[in-house]
Amino acid sequence: MSWQVTHHMQYPKGTTKIYSYFESRGGKYPETVFFGLQYILKRWLVGSVVTKEMIQEAKEFYNLHFGEDVFNEEGWTYILKKHGGRIPIKIRAVPEGTVVPVKNVLFTVENTDPEVPWITNYFETLLVQVWYPMTVATNSRAQKEVIANNMTETSDTLEKLPFMLHDFGFRGVTSVESAAIGGASHLLNFVGSDTIAGMVMGRKYYGCDMAGFSIPAAEHSTITSWANASFS
Repeated sequence: MSWQVTHHMQYPKGTTKIYSYFESRGGKYPETVFFGLQYILKRWLVGSVVTKEMIQEAKEFYNLHFGEDVFNEEGWTYILKKHGGRIPIKIRAVPEGTVVPVKNVLFTVENTDPEVPWITNYFETLLVQVWYPMTVATNSRAQKEVIANNMTETSDTLEKLPFMLHDFGFRGVTSVESAAIGGASHLLNFVGSDTIAGMVMGRKYYGCDMAGFSIPAAEHSTITSWANASFS
């Protein structure tokens, strides 16, 4: 969020350390499945992610946005020169896929350079986007429990449980990225999926060669293309 751009001016003088945490405060379920942070970190924050050109672009943008010069050019230039454009923060988190009771810390963030304590919460907007993969993974797990309970009552085996909720969600979301994140999150609990983006995300960001499986299924266009006189 743009207001965080000005927070370097708002912390008390002499501040050297900011330590923040993220938790699920509660909701529909008493526990949550933690997932998605690794994708965000690898996608946006790993390596040298700050350049001189980016700093100048940001300065121009925020001068127009705020109508005054409030962008921390000095601070970002320091990060570029001192850390080679790497973000000086430490993030510690529970292992992804862990089921955690609500109202517990899921990950923490702190600055590692006392000269830039403002950097800790600068990325709050980005990091809290774990809410989406966590929500999908948590809902998917709850649905798996319902299916498992019913299969226990009506079936001799739970062998096919991982295929009992197939993901066709790619065409029902707002973007390819949301399909990837939501699709990958669902694959924590089930292995049936036609959402290619989710499986690609698993390969690229989680080292999983193939997390989802499907069959050569038909659709209306392939079936109706065989129309004959009786259909007219």
